[in-house]
Amino acid sequence: MTEPRPPFRHPLRVRYSEVDYQGMVYFAHYATYCDIAIHEFYRALPYDYTEVRKTSGTDFHVVRALVEYRQPLRFDEAFEVEIRLGRIGRSSLTFRPALFASGEAEPRAVAEMVSVHADQASMRAVPLPGPLLELLEPYRP
Repeated sequence: MTEPRPPFRHPLRVRYSEVDYQGMVYFAHYATYCDIAIHEFYRALPYDYTEVRKTSGTDFHVVRALVEYRQPLRFDEAFEVEIRLGRIGRSSLTFRPALFASGEAEPRAVAEMVSVHADQASMRAVPLPGPLLELLEPYRP
């Protein structure tokens, strides 16, 4: 059995438009940061779900998004979103993002994002594609 790969990390920086009157990242942007990093994780696999959608008629839908805020991120702060896999179901993927300010060992926020793979015509869950499961294998918990 091989060791799992280290978690995927994607760097970002807080932009002015993402902070509130208090100078902290507005809460809804944390989910956006997670979504960006998950997309970049797919790109790094490499798995182009937008191309697969065109040929298969399937796509992913976020059905659960939880964010636990621990410490705020602030304007112009550099940070990374770490992506770990959680449960891999028949038709669903659970991602466990964590947001780390540069140089810090403790996350500022942690999240859980669950996506279901669905047929776009029927809007019914369908099994995860075999090629994707193969690419995810090294990242399994």
